[in-house]
Amino acid sequence: MSENNVAVVVDSTSTIPGEVVGQYGIHVIPLTLVWGEETFLDGVDMSASDFYEKLRNDPVFPSTTQPSVAEFEQLYKKISNDTNNILVITLSGELSGTLNSAVQAKSLLPDINIEIIDTRTMSMAAGYVALAAAREAKSGSSMEECIKAARVANENVGVLVTLDSLEYLHRGGRIGGAGKLLGGALNIKPILTVDDGIVQDAGKVRTRKKALKHLIDSVTDAVSGKTNIRLAGLHASSLEDAQYVLDECSKAVGAIESLMTELSPVVGAHVGPGGVGIAWSFD
Repeated sequence: MSENNVAVVVDSTSTIPGEVVGQYGIHVIPLTLVWGEETFLDGVDMSASDFYEKLRNDPVFPSTTQPSVAEFEQLYKKISNDTNNILVITLSGELSGTLNSAVQAKSLLPDINIEIIDTRTMSMAAGYVALAAAREAKSGSSMEECIKAARVANENVGVLVTLDSLEYLHRGGRIGGAGKLLGGALNIKPILTVDDGIVQDAGKVRTRKKALKHLIDSVTDAVSGKTNIRLAGLHASSLEDAQYVLDECSKAVGAIESLMTELSPVVGAHVGPGGVGIAWSFD
């Protein structure tokens, strides 16, 4: 039996570190990476390090797809053996069909109390929304209290990422409001965020060093004056740079928690090798 009365479900793009997932009993439903004739469950069938090595060298570009309605239905049924209260936290419905699959599966199971939150963001920004709910669930809170915690957290999260290139985001079709950067993409290091559910331009600089400084300064500004700041370093096969940015940001803002996570293959397929980012949460 689950120790929690409320089960929290996230999709694999949240990239919550595995040890944290285990600590709070979070359920992760993987998206799928399609590479030529092969398919891989995100974060299950291929490690992030193997994925980025293959991405650099394989002329075939991978595509991604959301979990199916049947996969969500199967997970809901499995969880209902332990609890009838399921809170699902997804990445932006503008970026993936994951939300739609979750909603359709819910409609097939009217006897299970399923609530779904579209975070309108992605990666650990969405992960922090799930963690807020999961902390409530672990403390024995009700479904309503977990939903409230998630919605409050959703108002106080953000994410910034710098890419080595816009190529992967463009090829993956998720470029959103950052498309205007493409004209000068060869000579810039773009800074991107997710705003109102889609990828948006948050700045551009000429060098990697300036891009990392831009991240540090922007994150520091974003959480200035806030309390209980939590930060997560994000990277796509670029741990050293991500650790540097995370350490500098943590010192600057007095973070109460700092996590590091490598972006999963499904996210990495759009970010491309070399991506570095910071996600944050505050009270």
